[in-house]
Amino acid sequence: MLSSTDLQKTLHLTEIFFSIQGESRFSGWPCIFIRLTGCNLRCSWCDTTYSFNGGTAYSIEQICKHITQYPSRRVEVTGGEPLLQKNVILLMQQLIALGYEVLLETSGSLSIHNVPTEVCRIVDVKCPSSQECGQFEESNWQALTEHDEVKFVIAHQEDFDFAVNIVKSKMPAHVRYSFSPVQDVLAPRILAEWIIQSGLDARLNLQLHKLLWGNESGR
Repeated sequence: MLSSTDLQKTLHLTEIFFSIQGESRFSGWPCIFIRLTGCNLRCSWCDTTYSFNGGTAYSIEQICKHITQYPSRRVEVTGGEPLLQKNVILLMQQLIALGYEVLLETSGSLSIHNVPTEVCRIVDVKCPSSQECGQFEESNWQALTEHDEVKFVIAHQEDFDFAVNIVKSKMPAHVRYSFSPVQDVLAPRILAEWIIQSGLDARLNLQLHKLLWGNESGR
C-alpha cells in the first residue's frame, strides 16, 4: 500500500466509468475505466480528443475510493496518454495492492519501463494513417513481456504492410498482438482476409464497445 502522503498525490482525470472492455484479450469482460487527461500525440483517427485538455484533479485516494462503487476487480488506466502524468505509476501500484487486475492503454511513444510488471500493458504502434508514425519508443520492445500486448490500428493496405513489417522485424516472439480496423474506414472483413492471407498469428480486434455503443463517450 502507498503511504498517506503518496495517496494524496493527484492526477488530472477526464472521466471514470464502468463498461464492457472493447479491446485486447479482455474484450467482452466488464471493466472500470480511469481516463486521464492529456496526450502528446494527435492521431488522425483519434476518438477521444475530448481528453486532450481540461480534466479534474483527484487524489489517488479519491480515485481508489470512487471505483469501489463498481462491481468489478478489473480496471484499465487509459487516456489520452496516461504515462504523461508521473503519478500514474503510484496509482497503478495502489490498484495492484488493493487486488485489482490492472490494464494500461498507452500510445507506445513513452517508456513503459517503470510500469509495474503486474500490469498488462496494451501498447500501440502508430501506423502511417495515424500521422504519428515513427513516434514509438524503441526501448519498449525490450520491456515487453508475455503479459503485455501490442496493437496496430489499420486504415488501409499501407498500414497493414507497415504492421506486417514491424511484426516480422521487431515483435518479440512471446508478445501477443492485434490488428484493429479504423471504424467506417476499413471494413473488418477486408482486414480479416488480409490477416488470413498473411499467415500471421494476429488477433482481429473489432473494438466491441463501438459495435455496442458507437462513439458515445463514457463507453
